[in-house]
Amino acid sequence: MVTGPQFVDVDGGPLAVFRREGAEPTMLFLHATGFHARCWNQIVARIPERRCIAFDMRGHGLSFKKPPYTWRQFGEDSANLVRKLGLHGATGVGHSMGGHSLALAAALVPEAFAELILIDPVIMPRPLYTGRLRELHFARKRRNHWKSPHEMFERFKDRLPFRDWDEAVLRDYCDYGLVHDPGGHGYVLACPPEIEASIYEASTLHDANIYEEIGKIEAPVTVIRAPRFMPAEGPMDMAASLTAPDLASNFRHGRDIEVPHSHFIPMEAPQMVAGLVNHGRYPLAGRMDQ
Repeated sequence: MVTGPQFVDVDGGPLAVFRREGAEPTMLFLHATGFHARCWNQIVARIPERRCIAFDMRGHGLSFKKPPYTWRQFGEDSANLVRKLGLHGATGVGHSMGGHSLALAAALVPEAFAELILIDPVIMPRPLYTGRLRELHFARKRRNHWKSPHEMFERFKDRLPFRDWDEAVLRDYCDYGLVHDPGGHGYVLACPPEIEASIYEASTLHDANIYEEIGKIEAPVTVIRAPRFMPAEGPMDMAASLTAPDLASNFRHGRDIEVPHSHFIPMEAPQMVAGLVNHGRYPLAGRMDQ
């Protein structure tokens, strides 16, 4: 992204919005839990001609930190933002929770989007919405204090899942995923561990079940999935897919693409993702083995 942040108020507080001007239609990018808008930098750089917008969700990046941190709230924030931005006929691209939020926003503000690209959007099979919180998530134990973004990069670059990421994406994740410690000692995570963990833990609550809403979306929807689905029981595997394998069939105009990557598709393959989202360069269904 080139300009920003611009701060746009939604219900609850200001969201940090980044943009790069270019040709319409606009592309709007929504990030995953624990991430931030600048994680899309390397993909946006590979789509040089389009107007692109990305923003930090509440609790993330430079945006306001105020509950509730529920999946439905993130979608409602996204809907409020696209109204404020006056988007019409945009291409929406969302990863993980960002894909879930994008789908709900498109249902609430249908005129805003001409097409949706949902990258492993964590819209799970219906039986997984039990109404009960998941067990406490290990993100609560994430290291929060760092001397510098470079220290964070060096710590992560040889460890899973980060060692499979594109190096430039990992650098963006570290460079923009930390903020100065208010106490004056180095840096802390821009999405605090307790916020990140609480979002994962709330993924099975009834308000995260948006099947009724997404069934009304008229825009064409492409679901891009990792092949390995996570079982319902046991600890959360962050590299596995939580997206319902038949999700695309729940949209009026949905199609499915399975890609040979983990859940972190945009981080591992920014070139491929840019090709998938730019000018519709993807097959109508099946696998994408490139």
